[in-house]
Amino acid sequence: MDRVLYVFAPGGVRTLPLPRVGVVTLGRADDNDVPIEDRSVSRYHAKIHVSDGLTIEDLGSANGTRLRRSQAALETHEVIETRLEQGTPVAFQLNEPVSLGSVTVIVRVAEDAKVAPREVRRGPAESEGKDVVAIAPETVKLFELATRIAAGPLNVLVTGETGSGKEVVAVHIHRASPRKAGPFVEVNGATLTENLAESELFGHEKGAFTGAVGAKKGFFEAAHGGTLFLDEVGELPPAIQAKLLRVLEVKKVVRVGATQPIPVDVRVIAATHRDLTADVRSGRFRQDLYFRLNGMTLSVPPLRDRSEDIPELARRFAARTAELMGFAAPAFSPAALTKLRAHSFPGNVRELRNVVDRACALAGDTTIDASHVIFDDAGAFAASAGTTGEVALLDGGLKDTLAAEEKRRILEALESCAGNQTKAAEKLGMPRRTLVARLSEYGLTKPRKK
Repeated sequence: MDRVLYVFAPGGVRTLPLPRVGVVTLGRADDNDVPIEDRSVSRYHAKIHVSDGLTIEDLGSANGTRLRRSQAALETHEVIETRLEQGTPVAFQLNEPVSLGSVTVIVRVAEDAKVAPREVRRGPAESEGKDVVAIAPETVKLFELATRIAAGPLNVLVTGETGSGKEVVAVHIHRASPRKAGPFVEVNGATLTENLAESELFGHEKGAFTGAVGAKKGFFEAAHGGTLFLDEVGELPPAIQAKLLRVLEVKKVVRVGATQPIPVDVRVIAATHRDLTADVRSGRFRQDLYFRLNGMTLSVPPLRDRSEDIPELARRFAARTAELMGFAAPAFSPAALTKLRAHSFPGNVRELRNVVDRACALAGDTTIDASHVIFDDAGAFAASAGTTGEVALLDGGLKDTLAAEEKRRILEALESCAGNQTKAAEKLGMPRRTLVARLSEYGLTKPRKK
């Protein structure tokens, strides 16, 4: 009997084949059989023993491994949650959800899955729903204004909390604009290291630097005739801010290693969760670049301020997830929708997507009830993942607990890299300048080099 593991994480849904007999490790570290990029998951979180049956064992994770048995499994009207003890394998059944931190995994028979084992990663706009949902008055006004702006040539600055749907607004503007037949190119400024940002944005010629084995177009050239969506623009380093300003002014790029400018016809939609006006006052962000990007500003309200949108967003997310699992689109009970609308959603639409994915896993092919709607408890995130696996509960909400987890990861990376900040930043998947800023923000001192 072939079985498939489903992993429901904020970045997407993955399906992976399981061996008929063997052990499969799960965790945040890259050398796990199933690496999971999520802050609530420990580096080595759990392992699944696969034979005729299934057992799962917690490896001393900080945020725990929990079995959640739903109404279908126990013939009750509640979801019963059992937290595993470290090192004690516990049997679980096919279609029975298991929570690793805030990530849900489920095992199904391969023949039951109507899709082949694969990875389905959602881009930001897709994870938040590329199709516009505008039911709340605030959302209706936002997209009416976005539609009017789309017809003109102005650059647009989209502001809003992380996960609120800024990418969806950018996609809508592109689709409603005269440029809709052209490319829509997305780039995240937070992922551009200072050394490579110029090459990524503006391109390079063959031999421009070590490893440049051929000429390459940058994002601006790739977006010629269309729209460039520059997310997290507030994270761009100062040197790149100056060069970006020049490109916006002259509408030409010069590839790294070249001397001849290349004309580009690009509309830029920038987005940020930061207060750029405060960054301008502090000197962190160039004022002239701010004015050049801010032809018009659109502010995306957080999900908690537009709860009327929640039911339709939830239905769309559930339909997509159910299709992946081989089910018909599930219905939501009135109690489930009431519970969703009452939640504050600090993680905005991305959090809603994760909650709905988990509800689909719990409900299977039945109606999603209130018992299937489970939110991440801020107290479930641990400040430290020690070798004992003890969980330190924190006060102060999700923001503080995630900050504590980030501090732990930074120290862990610095220690493993003998204090080398460049290597630690690469291991953490963040620019070095961001790591340096975090060290200052958290008052951390890097370990001495050994």
